[in-house]
Amino acid sequence: MSTPDPVFMIFTTCPDAATAARLAQALVEERLAACVTRLDGAHSTYRWQGAISEDHEVQLLVKTTGSRLDAAIARLQALHPYELPECLAVEARAGLPAYLDWIRAQTREDID
Repeated sequence: MSTPDPVFMIFTTCPDAATAARLAQALVEERLAACVTRLDGAHSTYRWQGAISEDHEVQLLVKTTGSRLDAAIARLQALHPYELPECLAVEARAGLPAYLDWIRAQTREDID
């Protein structure tokens, strides 16, 4: 019996709702994500190029699998307007088995 493909959540932020919607749509259409949750109203404080900045952003929670992780990160970076976008992947250690299976099914490359 093989081990199921691990499930990951990628965290990224976007400068506005339109960018967030465009990224979410592309990732789901391309089966790089089963679901992308957009959380409007994020406030980020960070240091960039020697200065402390604050921005209102949209947080994205991207649900994908280990086999699609590298491609999803590469696509996020290619589509993202930021020079250095936030892109953190965290492996799901547990979850509702049916939901994890759904993520795996939705990110398979060999189905339409």
